[in-house]
Amino acid sequence: MRGSDGMQEGLFTLAKLDDFVPPDHPLRAIHGLVNEALVGLNGLFNTIYAETGRASIAPEKLLRAMLIQVFFSVRSERQLMEQVRYNLLFRWFIGLAIDDEVWDHSVFSKNRDRLLEHAVVESFFAQVMRLADKRKLLSKEHFSVDGTLIQAWASHKSFLPKDGDGPGAGGGPAGRNQERDWKGRPRSNDTHQSKTDPDARLFRKGASTAAILAYQGHVLMENRNGLVVGAVVTYADGYGERSAALAMLDTVPGAHRKTVAADKGYDTRDFIADCRKRGVTPHVASHTTRWGGSAVDGRTTRHAGYAASQVVRKRIEEHFGWAKTVGRIRQTMYRGLQRVDQQFKLTMTASNIVRMARMLCIGPQRAVQ
Repeated sequence: MRGSDGMQEGLFTLAKLDDFVPPDHPLRAIHGLVNEALVGLNGLFNTIYAETGRASIAPEKLLRAMLIQVFFSVRSERQLMEQVRYNLLFRWFIGLAIDDEVWDHSVFSKNRDRLLEHAVVESFFAQVMRLADKRKLLSKEHFSVDGTLIQAWASHKSFLPKDGDGPGAGGGPAGRNQERDWKGRPRSNDTHQSKTDPDARLFRKGASTAAILAYQGHVLMENRNGLVVGAVVTYADGYGERSAALAMLDTVPGAHRKTVAADKGYDTRDFIADCRKRGVTPHVASHTTRWGGSAVDGRTTRHAGYAASQVVRKRIEEHFGWAKTVGRIRQTMYRGLQRVDQQFKLTMTASNIVRMARMLCIGPQRAVQ
């Protein structure tokens, strides 16, 4: 007998959002870790918001929504809010009931400055690290460091002289997207600046690569389970990687001996000397073809720990790969150093949470995306 194509909805329903989420869904494990970390931010949230007045959207829900955007590669807050309207999984994770009204996408823009001012993302990152430390997942002696380029949301046409050269510079007609002629016109960060994102810098990673407007993201990873313990974004320049690495090493607690693994780009005499002053053994890959030879000598390379560090340090690329494919930071949609730094830290926090959920065997051994 052929069934009817009609649909008749019940007048009442007793179904809960939790009933629609499969018991083995990977977000269940992640949801538990996120909620446990958010409990530690109650004191911070109480200081941010006034005790009286109209009730605002809970900051916990905003942070969960921002994490969902990272986990499922949602390209914008506008699209995220559109999907929350009909995606029960998203509603369950954020904490919205089936009949709760979905807020406007402009809520993120209005609250982003508040999150920046009070360093909420940084505090959330620290809380996740406390959870990892509580579960004995972190190494306190062995680390790796590396950096990656984050393409800025700015075009080469916006990279204009700082001396006030107006529209139409370079021979093209005036307009929003006018043509530019850079032939015979040298450009550098000293003389030029992007008009749409002044914090972006013209940078190229190697002699055979093209120069792009970019930022540099830096990560400090512990070597036991490959969790990110430090993340920061700096201006793109030739010294940013090493100075950021030293700054992140200074935040590692304890005066005991430590090791830090890195690629050939960190094999400079000043970086090696600065590491040794801090009591950190530099397990840096030897750059033997560089003029003057490698700054790493047999005192370091003869030990078995050096070879082990060179193997483990490559796991840091897993975070960069996940962040650029799933987290969508290959080219940031934010402008300004602070906003890009906030996005980078949140993405690295999300990468840590996914990795921790797998290791703790709270849920199934499969990742989001």
